[in-house]
Amino acid sequence: MGSKQPVSVLVVIHSRDGRALLMERADKPGYWQSVTGSREGSEDLIDTACREVAEETGLDASRFELSDWHLVNRYEIYPHWRHRYPEGVTHNDEHVFGLLLPSPCEVALAPREHLGYRWLPWDEAAELAFSPSNAEALRMLPKRLGLTT
Repeated sequence: MGSKQPVSVLVVIHSRDGRALLMERADKPGYWQSVTGSREGSEDLIDTACREVAEETGLDASRFELSDWHLVNRYEIYPHWRHRYPEGVTHNDEHVFGLLLPSPCEVALAPREHLGYRWLPWDEAAELAFSPSNAEALRMLPKRLGLTT
């Protein structure tokens, strides 16, 4: 069994016009997602979000508008990933953040984590995201950005 904490962040990276960044998982081709990752040690969740953004995209979150959406999703960990957690852990608490960029940009993926990326309109991104909580966060973008739908 692993030692991963069942406390994570989901960071929706998006532009002002509602386009969102999704990345394809290397360990599960066809699974598209926003930036995600578990807290390490006792780091603050905002620091977890910044670290994961840097690790997965090469972006420096401090250069952009990073916001805590004050939303926590509790979900059952998929069985094929439970080996990463201590024995008996079945659920994770996911804290949602948004990272607003002026416009879509190139990113430097972590090759061991992701195979490719796409910038998509929020609704297309929500349809492609494999995680229900990720899809729901993407569906919040129009309201958060004041876009008409």
